[in-house]
Amino acid sequence: MSADPRTTAPTLGRLTAPAAWHRVDLISDLHLQAAEPATFEAWRQYMAKTPADAVLILGDLFEVWVGDDAAATDPFLQSCAQVLRQCAQRLHVAFMPGNRDFLLGPAFLTDCGVHALSDPCLLLWGDQRILLSHGDALCLDDRAYQAFRQQVRSAAWQTEFLAKPLPERLALARAMRAQSESQKHIGAVCADADAFMALNWLHAAGADRLVHGHTHQPADHPLGSRQRHVLSDWSLDHAPARAQVFRMQREGSITRLDIARASA
Repeated sequence: MSADPRTTAPTLGRLTAPAAWHRVDLISDLHLQAAEPATFEAWRQYMAKTPADAVLILGDLFEVWVGDDAAATDPFLQSCAQVLRQCAQRLHVAFMPGNRDFLLGPAFLTDCGVHALSDPCLLLWGDQRILLSHGDALCLDDRAYQAFRQQVRSAAWQTEFLAKPLPERLALARAMRAQSESQKHIGAVCADADAFMALNWLHAAGADRLVHGHTHQPADHPLGSRQRHVLSDWSLDHAPARAQVFRMQREGSITRLDIARASA
C-alpha cells in the first residue's frame, strides 16, 4: 500500500541566500514558445533590467522541453539560452522543473550559468524560511495528471523517452500539447493545491510561507498562521494579458509587480 502523499514529509532541497541578497524575484509558468513572441520579448527585457539580486524560476519556463539536444538546432531555444546566459552573468538565476519542462537537464543549465533547484526547495534567507515548489505535486484532485506525473518522472521512462530520435520526441510532445489544449476547450479547470498537503509541507520545512505556480490562479491563501502564495502565469500574446513578478525583500515584505514595474 502506497503512502498517503497528503501526510508524507517531502524531501527538501535547500538554498541559502548570501547576506548580499536584498531582493529576490520569483516567476513561473511563462510557457515560452516561438509562436508567442510578445511573451518572450517581455521576459527578455525583464531579465535584462530587473534590479533583483536573484531570479528564481519555479517551473514551466518553456511550453515544452524534449531534451537538451533540441536546443542545439532550435533558434528560439538558442535565443532563450542567450537571455539566461546574459542575466546569469550579473545575478543569481535558478531553475526548478515544471510539468512542461521537467526534462530540462544539467547540460543546458550549466551552459547558461543557471543553478538547479529541487522541488520542493527551502529558501533560507536571513530569518525567513520560504518553501518553494512548482506546485503540480500538490494538485491531488487531478488524479489523471498525478498518475501521468508518477510515470514520466521515473528514471526508466525518461531514459526510454530521451533515447528516441529527436523528431519522434517532438511529435510526441505535439500530441501531448494538442490533448492538453483540447481539455482547455471543453472547460476543464486546473485543480488547486491541496491545502492539507501544503500545510504538511510547511510544517515539515518549518516554513511560514509557501510559494508555487502551476495553477495559473495567482492569489494569496492563508493557511492558519502561514501563507500560500500562487504565482502568475505569463501570457502577453492573448487577451487578457498577464505577467507578474513576485518580489520578496530581505526584511520580509512581498509585492506583486506587473512586468513594467518589475523592470524599473
